[in-house]
Amino acid sequence: MPRIALGVAYDGSPWQGWQTQPHRQTVQDTLEAALGRFAGIDGIVPTLCAGRTDTGVHAAMQVVHLDTTLSRRAESWVRGVNAFLPPSIAVQWAQPVDEAFHARFSARSRTYVYLLWCGRVRPPLWAGRAGWCFQPLDVEAMRQAASTLLGEHDFSSFRSSQCQATSPVRTLHQLDIEERGPFLVFTLRANAFLHHMVRNLMGALLQIGQGREPVTWLTTLLAARDRRLAAPTFSPDGLYLSAIEYPPEFGLADTNGGKDLLSPFTSA
Repeated sequence: MPRIALGVAYDGSPWQGWQTQPHRQTVQDTLEAALGRFAGIDGIVPTLCAGRTDTGVHAAMQVVHLDTTLSRRAESWVRGVNAFLPPSIAVQWAQPVDEAFHARFSARSRTYVYLLWCGRVRPPLWAGRAGWCFQPLDVEAMRQAASTLLGEHDFSSFRSSQCQATSPVRTLHQLDIEERGPFLVFTLRANAFLHHMVRNLMGALLQIGQGREPVTWLTTLLAARDRRLAAPTFSPDGLYLSAIEYPPEFGLADTNGGKDLLSPFTSA
């Protein structure tokens, strides 16, 4: 059966995460229902995604695949499915792919961006779309600490107790912290992420930035492999899944398209 890949963006604020739930207030449930209506069937069209996002977490670029006998032009998939989606979810592109392609298992890496508003007063225009820290931060100390996380590590101290991953070992390729006006922009790229891993790393970095813990604390936490010793999980509001990297043989050129939606923060 032919396979189609879709690039999907969404504002996670109204939704209870990506993964389907009995109450159906999730991005996956809503997208699959829209696909069913587009396909003209009484039911849903099942999808598989590159990475499940939590309640309140956004995606500038999520990738899903589905198998279907429905034959439509790529632009028809985009326009047609979007006609059945709410304003907070939109298909960005569609592309036929080889049956060997898998949105999750074919991915080489995932990139998340966290937008943090730094200011004395919370920003109402960014409610639900950026995290907030009202205390002064030592950005250089945070950068020094972040550098110790790069490479392959056991991230047990930064995984949720509900994490279902078979291994806590992940390879973190990038953790950059940029200052953009009132924002700090955190960019994290890894082969894969554990449940709550980015938000738990954010909580720990802020503890260091606020001077509550030394720069060496992250090294200590990695060695401890104990979630109970780390910082509280930080807010989901500013977290965006922004890019998925696949091997070039699949020919997916737009899986970094999230950079366009986040360009005011991620472009030099």
